Amino acid sequence: MVKITPSASAEIERLKLSRHPDIYLKLTVKPGGCLDFFYNLELLEADSDKPDGDRILEIDGVKLAIDDETWKHVESLKLDYAEDLMGGGFRFYNPKIKKTCGCGISFTAIEE
Repeated sequence: MVKITPSASAEIERLKLSRHPDIYLKLTVKPGGCLDFFYNLELLEADSDKPDGDRILEIDGVKLAIDDETWKHVESLKLDYAEDLMGGGFRFYNPKIKKTCGCGISFTAIEE
């Protein structure tokens, strides 16, 4: 089950209000980065082209779209948002990760 922390929910809501209230969050895992994969977050309008087969989850008022290939990497993910001296950003906590790179963006998944 994907979890979204209250701080991540609040940031997503802030982003929605600054753009368009009918937005959903699209989460994908893509190949690349320092290691094997990286996370990609997009805000998409509800009327935009949603690929068939995406799971649409509603978690604490946040609509989240995840394709099947991504789902196998993120089904236990916790999405957080934090601000530090380097600025604010989303943080991904995932028990299915074997290793992350030094910058914390890219990861290697645990073999299934």
